[in-house]
Amino acid sequence: MKVTFIGATHEVTGSCTLIEACGKNILVDCGMEQGKDLFENQRLPVNPSAIDCVLLTHAHIDHSGNLPLLYKNGFTGNVYATRETCNLARIMLLDSAHIQQFEAEWRNRKAQRSGEPPYEPIYDMEDAQGLIEKLVECHYGKRFSLYEGIEIRFTDIGHLLGSASIEIWLTEQQTTKKIVFSGDVGNLHQPILKDPQPTQQADYVVIESTYGDKTHGPRPDYIQTLTEYIQQTFDNGGNVVIPAFAVGRTQELLYFLRQIKAEHKIKGHDGFKVYVDSPLANEATKIFMNCGIEYLDEEASKLVQAGINPITFDGLITSESSDDSKAINFDPDPKVIISASGMCEAGRIRHHLKHNLWRPECLILFVGYQAVGTLGRSLFEGAKKVKLFGETIHVNARIEYLPGISGHADKDGLTAWIKNFKEKPQKVFVNHGDDEVCESFAAYLKESLGFDTLAPYSGTCYDLLEDVPTQLTQGIPVVKEKPESSRNQQLYQTLVSAAEKLLAAAKKCEGYPNKEIAGYTSQIEELCRKIQR
Repeated sequence: MKVTFIGATHEVTGSCTLIEACGKNILVDCGMEQGKDLFENQRLPVNPSAIDCVLLTHAHIDHSGNLPLLYKNGFTGNVYATRETCNLARIMLLDSAHIQQFEAEWRNRKAQRSGEPPYEPIYDMEDAQGLIEKLVECHYGKRFSLYEGIEIRFTDIGHLLGSASIEIWLTEQQTTKKIVFSGDVGNLHQPILKDPQPTQQADYVVIESTYGDKTHGPRPDYIQTLTEYIQQTFDNGGNVVIPAFAVGRTQELLYFLRQIKAEHKIKGHDGFKVYVDSPLANEATKIFMNCGIEYLDEEASKLVQAGINPITFDGLITSESSDDSKAINFDPDPKVIISASGMCEAGRIRHHLKHNLWRPECLILFVGYQAVGTLGRSLFEGAKKVKLFGETIHVNARIEYLPGISGHADKDGLTAWIKNFKEKPQKVFVNHGDDEVCESFAAYLKESLGFDTLAPYSGTCYDLLEDVPTQLTQGIPVVKEKPESSRNQQLYQTLVSAAEKLLAAAKKCEGYPNKEIAGYTSQIEELCRKIQR
C-alpha cells in the first residue's frame, strides 16, 4: 500500500499521483504541465496498460490534460469523476487534442521548409475520443466500492463546476488506511459555486498549495471594480480585454457582467457589447447553464428559481468561427473581449493582445493566476514589449489585475479546510505549488499548526501501511538550452541542409561541359578548404 508522487510536485501544474494497493494501480489526476517546467518529472513506475483506473478531481487541463496520452499509450480502464466534471472534460479534452493537432500541423509546415523531421502530436482527436468513452459519472457524497478493499467518495470542493476532493479507503492485511486528496481547494464566496465542503477524518492528506504563501485580502467589490474599469476604458475610447480561463473564470465574469448590465451601471455606453471569443468557453457556458441546481450556491439557485439565467444577457455575443474572431477587432465601438487562454499562452487571446496592447486607451485585465514563464506573467510583471506572431508589440495599454477573483483558496482558506480534520492525520503531503511556496506552506503547517508534513519531489514514494518513505527524491532542475546554443544548432542544421542541396545539385551536372564542371569543382573545393581551417 503505497503512494508515488509524479506531477505537480514543487510546481503548480501537471497533477499526477499513483496509488498501489490491493493489487491495483490507481492514478489520481493525469494533468498536463503548463508554463515553465522547473523540475524533471519521473516516469510512471508502471506501464499505462497496467493502470486500472483514474480518479479525476476536476476537468482543468493541468489535472486532466494527459489522459488522452495515457489512453494512447495503452490505458484501458475507467476514469471516475463527478457528472459535471465528466461533462466539462468531454469538451476540454477534445479542445486540447485539437490544439495538439494544430500545433503539429504548424510545426510540420515549418519542418518541410527547413528539412527537419516531422513532428508528431502528443495525442490526437481519436485518442481524446477514446478516453472520453472511459468517463464514469459519480455523485457527490456517495461512498462506493471501486474494487475489493478500495472505496472512494467525492466531496464538493468549490473550485470549478463539478470539482471534488476525493476520499479513498484502502484495506490490506486487515488494516484500513484513508488518504484524502484535496484537489484544488476553492476560494470562499465565489459566484455560482458552493464553498468548499469539509472532510473530517483521514490518515493521510494530500493538499494543494497554489496560494499557500498569500492571502487574497478582503473580498473586493467585484461589481464596483469592474464597473470602474469598464467605465474609464470606454470613456477613453478603448477596449477591455480580459484573458480568462475558458472554463470557470469566463462564466464568473459573465455572472458579474449580467448584474452590471441589469443595474445599468455603465453610463453613456448603453447596450455595450461583451464578446466571448472562445469556442471552448461557449461550450462550457452551455454546461454551466444546464447544470443541476444542486451544483449551484444559494444566490445562483435563487436566480434560476426566479427564471433568470445568471450568466447571459443582452449584448452578449459568442464568437465561434475564426472569421467571427477576426471581425471583433474591426468593431470600432468600445467593448469587452473575454478570450482564452487565461495565461495568454495560446488561442485567440493572443490576436486580441496584438490588436490592443499597443493602444494606450485600452485595458488588459487579468483575473486569474499567471504561471511563471507565461506571456501573461510577463505582462503582469511589467514587460514593455512582447513578441506575438513574430512581431514585436510595444505594451502601451493599461495592465491591471482584479484581486481576489481566484478559483483557488488562499493560505487562510487552505488552513480552514485542513483544520476541519478532527484528529491530525499521520502525514500531510503538500503539492501543487511553486517550489518555495510548497516548502513554506509545509513549514507553516508543521511549525504553526502541528501537522507532520512532507513536500515531496517527483518520484518520492511513501508506504501508507508502515508510515515511512520508501524513496525520497530531490528535485532535478530542467536544463534548458541557452538561446545562443539553440540558435547555433538551428544554423548548423541549415548549413547541413544547404550542403545536402549542393550534393543533389552536383549529381545533376553529369553531361555538363567540362569547363562548367571544373569551375563548380574549384568553387566547392575552395569552400571545403575554408571550412576545414
